[in-house]
Amino acid sequence: MGKDHQTIGSDILSVLNALIMPESVLGRKLLAKVKAVQPNDWYPIEFLIEVMDVVETKVGKTALSSMGRRLFQLSHAERLKQTAKAGADIIFGIDAMYHHANRGKDIGGWTVVMFQPGRARLEKRTPHACVMEEGILAEALQTIGVPSLVTQKGCLKKGDPFCTYEVSSALTDARWKGSQDYF
Repeated sequence: MGKDHQTIGSDILSVLNALIMPESVLGRKLLAKVKAVQPNDWYPIEFLIEVMDVVETKVGKTALSSMGRRLFQLSHAERLKQTAKAGADIIFGIDAMYHHANRGKDIGGWTVVMFQPGRARLEKRTPHACVMEEGILAEALQTIGVPSLVTQKGCLKKGDPFCTYEVSSALTDARWKGSQDYF
């Protein structure tokens, strides 16, 4: 998790918009703690990890994916709409997006290892729940009109050296590639 790893409050607050009955999932004490979060303040990453773990245990992976989608909408969508025009902008910009909402030393990040028409492979080394990250990436691509399937092929928690994500889209034109040459 690095040293002094912190996350922006809006990331933690995303759980309130992802759950139908947050009190029944989080319990009164954790819900009160989440509700006290300020969207633009910084919090220890352990707080977000705790919330993700509770959501995964009590509701399952689908709720984490929904949390990732809401997290993207709350923390990144408006800023991203101003700069991203193609799938490549998302794929090659996900590391900067991660570092926009997380700070500290040695906190991990994202690396693009393959990008071709309609396909990409990324590696990530972050403490965030993998399914939540799938939701973030899928929502980011959907937001700019590039529907994509995001699947995880490897996982740090399962002993792999990093988490690996495959992204595929039926789009192979400028909506995927964009006008910038990333490789």
